[in-house]
Amino acid sequence: MALTLYVDTERWRAHQQSVIQQFPGIVPVCKGNGYGFGHERLSDEATRFGADILAVGTTYEAARIKDMFGGDLLVLTPFRKDEEPVPLPDRAIRSVSSVEGVGLMRGARVVVEVMSSMKRHGITEEDLPKLHAAIDEVRLEGFALHLPLDRADGSDAVEEVIAWMDRLRAARLPLDTMFVSHLKPQEFSVLQQQFPQTRFRARIGTRLWLGDHDATEYRGAILDVTRVAKGDRFGYRQTKSGGDGWLVVVAGGTSHGVGLESPKALHGMTSRAKGVARAGLATVNRNLSPFVWAGKQRWFAEPPHMQVSILFVPSDAPEPKVGEELTAILRHTTTTVDRTLDR
Repeated sequence: MALTLYVDTERWRAHQQSVIQQFPGIVPVCKGNGYGFGHERLSDEATRFGADILAVGTTYEAARIKDMFGGDLLVLTPFRKDEEPVPLPDRAIRSVSSVEGVGLMRGARVVVEVMSSMKRHGITEEDLPKLHAAIDEVRLEGFALHLPLDRADGSDAVEEVIAWMDRLRAARLPLDTMFVSHLKPQEFSVLQQQFPQTRFRARIGTRLWLGDHDATEYRGAILDVTRVAKGDRFGYRQTKSGGDGWLVVVAGGTSHGVGLESPKALHGMTSRAKGVARAGLATVNRNLSPFVWAGKQRWFAEPPHMQVSILFVPSDAPEPKVGEELTAILRHTTTTVDRTLDR
């Protein structure tokens, strides 16, 4: 009995191909938990559709994935001079976000990250004149620009990239390859047309692997069902049941990522009101689980355990049976499943 990720493989791969067609020269991203699929599965998929390079999050991920993928490995986390050295093959390419970092990477393959409106990390315009001597000592693979997802100020992504292209050109730095993130297909196309001598390479993870929500589904198997009456005590904390129904033990707990949630950016009064309502219910131990039974998300009977969750299903719903599965609404990037099945 398991928490399972079901994949409509034909549909999933058809979506991959649609993204690949929109972004020629795509750099697939495989980082974290492999977007819920795992590093090995995504490495195999990237190999299958002919990717020559795979982007990973850290040097530690690169060390693990190097035996799964035979092409180049682009490490997205920038080099830091005091970082722990991790042995990597020559096909590993390091991101660097400072002139000092470029100077310390003598002989290495590097991508130089420039500062975008994200203001996270990157070389500034003022640093560009200092780059000339530094890049002579490395094997420069190109520059990179990591763009924000939202633009509340009304600014334009294409204009931001063009501004950096102009700065790099003015500094007489090579513009052979530019790695970009978070561009729309039409924006990517505009840039490639405007700068035909530069190869733009889009680093894409979420859109590539998770862009078709209906291609995947999580389900947890029901392990046990126990009838309870209102007032019956149960669980670790001997909580009283709030009504008649069933306690349903389902595969999927905190070790899978169930009950764990990343903070959300809330926009508008409606989403904020819902957030306040959820927080209020949580203070009285009412937490909605991600598991769906008979068309409704069901409440946790108590906080999820390490490998299972216990749900309360009221008596007005159909009785759950051991061996049946509950659909689970889970976030791919925080979920680890027991198994993945193609269908």
